Amino acid sequence: MSSEDTREIRPDSPFRHENSSRDAAPQFVLPLVVRLERTAPPARTDALETAARAVLAMLADERSSGEGEWARAVRDWQDARIRKVVRRARGTEWRKAGTLPGVTVTGTGAGTEGRTAAEVRVFPPVPLDGWPRELAKLQVSGTELDDPRPPAAPDPAGPVLWLNPELKMSAGKAMAQAGHGAQLAWWELSDADRDAWRESGFALSVRTAEPADWRALTTSGLPVVRDAGFTEIAPGKTVAVEGGQRFCPLPRERRP
Repeated sequence: MSSEDTREIRPDSPFRHENSSRDAAPQFVLPLVVRLERTAPPARTDALETAARAVLAMLADERSSGEGEWARAVRDWQDARIRKVVRRARGTEWRKAGTLPGVTVTGTGAGTEGRTAAEVRVFPPVPLDGWPRELAKLQVSGTELDDPRPPAAPDPAGPVLWLNPELKMSAGKAMAQAGHGAQLAWWELSDADRDAWRESGFALSVRTAEPADWRALTTSGLPVVRDAGFTEIAPGKTVAVEGGQRFCPLPRERRP
């Protein structure tokens, strides 16, 4: 969250890059796998939004809470650093990944100038050095995606995950950051608001902020993701989360 928000300066915040008690805990990672076939890859924005929804689907799944079969792994993961890693798969690799316990989320971009809808499968958290064999051999690099046309204006009914316009990130890295933003939003909501958002299909948009708007977004009291800087980028702010008018009623940027 934002450094101007008192919630962000908690010493045990999972998104801080300074050393904290979370570093002493066993480290886990949330694996996400995006389907990238050789032909008709998904559009970048569709992949980012689908990854964010996949994280929410994992958090909302009844197996992730209470006495559910994934609950212990989710608790251990959230007690340490919040790490997400996106790998890619196609063909047989994708089918094998689908045999492992998890949740597959499909995007909305099918048919857009020959693109297929994004497909992202999210798995219960695993130890940082204990990936299942079927996932460990998948590639992290090579997740370069683009949008065939500029994305439309975001739907104000749902939240918007605004990406830092000053950063250049691979699609895989940006998918992980979008997932972080969605998770921050989830943590902020009441049970009733979570239920409403779930029933909407986790309506949300992922867009890159205009450079002139980024400072306002990160100083308006909105939840802001601070990446620890382990891969691709230096530590710093990556995503600002603006609430929706109907779903996920977080604060919105204070516009004139």
